[in-house]
Amino acid sequence: MKARIIHWCIHVLDKEASIAFYERALGFHVAHEMGPDDGSWSNTYLVNDQSPFEIELTWNRGRTESYANGGRDTHIAFAVDDMEAVRKLHEDMGCIVFDNPRMGIYFIADPDGSWIEVIPGDFSFGE
Repeated sequence: MKARIIHWCIHVLDKEASIAFYERALGFHVAHEMGPDDGSWSNTYLVNDQSPFEIELTWNRGRTESYANGGRDTHIAFAVDDMEAVRKLHEDMGCIVFDNPRMGIYFIADPDGSWIEVIPGDFSFGE
């Protein structure tokens, strides 16, 4: 069998706020969007230039209750090339929710509370 990860789907309450967050925090941009003509829901796919992986933002019109998208243990991770600059950006955005200086990593949360791990590009578990 051959399989590869292609996207991570999260449900969002405010699609525009989520798009803006992923654009600023991780350099993603909208690749394409789909949904019915009546606009009752949409799937917006975000990409960046570093990999073919997509983030799928699923939005449903009229939804006001938060979704259970996971949390601390259910997360996605991004390796970044300039940890110092990216961390400063995330500090300025106020989105850091957990810091683990011993491991050299930290977590940010998107507008819907989904946790995202940020690790240095040269990260390794071995010592």
